[in-house]
Amino acid sequence: MRISYQYKIKPTKEQAEKIDKTLEMLRCQYNYLLAQRFDWYEQNRCPVDRCPLICYLPELKDQPNYYNQKASLTQLKIDRPWYKEIHSQVLQEVPKKVEITFERWLKGDINGKKSGRPRFKSQGQYKTFTYPQFKREHFANNKIKLSRIGDVKVIVHRQIPDGFYIKAVSITRKADGYYVTLSLDDKRVPTIKPDFDVDNIVGIDVGLIDFYVASDGSRTKAPKYLRKAERKLKSAQRKVSRRTKGSNRRKKAIQKLGKRHKKVADTRKDFHFKTAKSLLDKYDVIAVEKLNIKGLSKTRLAKSINDAGWGQFVTILSNKAANAGLKVIAVNPNDTSQECSSCGQKLKKPLSQRMHNCPVCHGSLCRDLNAAINIKNRGAQGLKAQTMSSLRSL
Repeated sequence: MRISYQYKIKPTKEQAEKIDKTLEMLRCQYNYLLAQRFDWYEQNRCPVDRCPLICYLPELKDQPNYYNQKASLTQLKIDRPWYKEIHSQVLQEVPKKVEITFERWLKGDINGKKSGRPRFKSQGQYKTFTYPQFKREHFANNKIKLSRIGDVKVIVHRQIPDGFYIKAVSITRKADGYYVTLSLDDKRVPTIKPDFDVDNIVGIDVGLIDFYVASDGSRTKAPKYLRKAERKLKSAQRKVSRRTKGSNRRKKAIQKLGKRHKKVADTRKDFHFKTAKSLLDKYDVIAVEKLNIKGLSKTRLAKSINDAGWGQFVTILSNKAANAGLKVIAVNPNDTSQECSSCGQKLKKPLSQRMHNCPVCHGSLCRDLNAAINIKNRGAQGLKAQTMSSLRSL
């Protein structure tokens, strides 16, 4: 099982300068390797290998990949000796990052979903570097030993759980300082809770007015952190726009704007963790809709949907359930609001109609509660099907 713990670090002025210099050099190398990929792609993407005599066909080049770009780092240190100041494994993570970014654009991820065309990173946009290997003894006494940087003070707000060891370490620069992320691994496979009860299930219907409505009738109001902070964000953004580009006053204004955005993101994430914990404390199985959030984010409700952060919430809920030996099951969201939870009759109704009144069974209840009950029923059916298939495989 893999989890991550993030701590804030307090580097000295010299250490902060080393971190910033490392990030800047890695940014330059990232852009150079990405340019190599684009150069090859533009010259070799055409499948035609023949042309008229009057046409010039450039000589085909070897395709850049992770291995030959990684091998080029040796020559890089000869041509630019200052790159020797960076740990070799940290530098090797750059071609790996380029490989992943480029492949997701051309081929997509494991689910076949493609990302947009990779972009070159401007100054200050490269914010993280990683040590892929790390020794546990280098993190002790509220200090972490980073190669080529030194011993850095860490604010340890929680201890590493027993049985976990540090797999990798990442250093990140954010608006309010520097952070270290420990990637922790435990070889023990998470097991289902001994008293796991498949009947202790709840369905939740996420929304914009109520963050979720559960099938048991409980509901949680949407906090709308972005909407509440909009006035201050607009003021901070206005100050950035009025400052002269490249000036120190503009840099300070950008930093203040970044801190305000980070506060919104942090409070939203904290709300998601606390909400997920309250659900997992009561139920063993939680059924949720498998929503196309990326598609919904392109509608006129985009700002409210992004403010709610449904995707982040479901991810946190799934991870915490797996760690606790519980289960989160995603169901088909089609017609959960239109279908009657009592008799199954489909009743088309506009989004503005917030009550479900069935003309067949004469049932009347809140539209969101009706959807939550349907989600629960579909989750129970899906869980039953999974259990039967697992029994057959045995």
